[in-house]
Amino acid sequence: MTQSFAGLGVSPAIAAALSRRGITTPFEVQSLVLPSALAGRDVLAASPTGSGKTLAFGIPLIQRMPERSNRPVALILVPTRELANQVADELRPLARAHGGDVAAVYGGKALGSQAAAARRAAVIVATPGRLQDLIDRKLVDLTAVRTLVLDEADRMLDMGFQPQVVRILRDVPAERQTLLFSATLDGAVAELAKKYTKDPATFRTESNPGTKESLISHEWVAVTPDDRLERLVEHLGRAEGLSLVFVRTKHGADKLARKLIRGHDLSVVALHGDMSQNQRESSLRKFESGHAPTLVATDVAARGLDVDDISHVINFDPPRTADDYTHRVGRTGRAGRTGTGITFILPEQRADVAALVRGLGGAHSEALAAAVPGAVVAAPAQRSTTPRRRRRR
Repeated sequence: MTQSFAGLGVSPAIAAALSRRGITTPFEVQSLVLPSALAGRDVLAASPTGSGKTLAFGIPLIQRMPERSNRPVALILVPTRELANQVADELRPLARAHGGDVAAVYGGKALGSQAAAARRAAVIVATPGRLQDLIDRKLVDLTAVRTLVLDEADRMLDMGFQPQVVRILRDVPAERQTLLFSATLDGAVAELAKKYTKDPATFRTESNPGTKESLISHEWVAVTPDDRLERLVEHLGRAEGLSLVFVRTKHGADKLARKLIRGHDLSVVALHGDMSQNQRESSLRKFESGHAPTLVATDVAARGLDVDDISHVINFDPPRTADDYTHRVGRTGRAGRTGTGITFILPEQRADVAALVRGLGGAHSEALAAAVPGAVVAAPAQRSTTPRRRRRR
């Protein structure tokens, strides 16, 4: 596998821009995808969050767009506001080196200013709902789009965005390059790909340079309703970096954050779907800067949150599925750093967590059995490939 961007066909200008940011060696997904994407082929890629996929679609998207473009020639659809901002931030330096700009479009911000930025940008990174709103109001023109990216397609469908995604796919020109990235390429994602891609090159990678098992230690901790909060405070006190604490509900995030602030004098911020965009951005700024080293969040932070210094992910409420666990704990151990994933288990949650661990398999089963007596883990069950519609958070 080629281990240089130049050898993969990346232009000297973009390779130099990457080098200035300290990016010199392609990740696996980039080495697999770039030759086909740079040649203009449609691409389907099964790749986990944190695998380097943003540059895998971003480099060819920018390299193939006209220089000095001042109208949208590329569109990237993403499931969340946070991911829209992060993708835009990562690609903006490359786009500007090529003479274009990147606009992030998502709900919670003034419609007019976003529309103005989108009209001038060469690349739009958008959540489906807000982009459809701009299209319906005729505030954005997508007729020049020649590259379309669906990032985390499975997540967009799970969140109920399929109607908007399909409408947008029909609005952009049929003669285009389509790049689809997803944790899975089966079920509804496979149907979408079959209908809206042409002779795609297909790639699958299980390797995730930011979340390799060897970089993350996993702990399963039996707790009671009486000691769960104190156990959390103990773990937070031992954390050397940032700590991300997951709960299941928006109300639970606010409630736990208040308890940690008022009862234990900790610097904590919350993040969930009921917060305004300004509130969410404020929480993320405080968290990333270390001014509030603990973030209490719902699963809105399980994908699209890319912060290198998270040393601990603590599941105060256990995730519902093995996939949810993987995405939550994948927020730590990034960029070659080590990390710790900790899951608290109340007595009444043992059976549910045992079922979750069946989907993870391997050493997780032994670790759970040792840490939580009575949590019997049978052989892994056959997992359904039918996508499950999740409640939007």
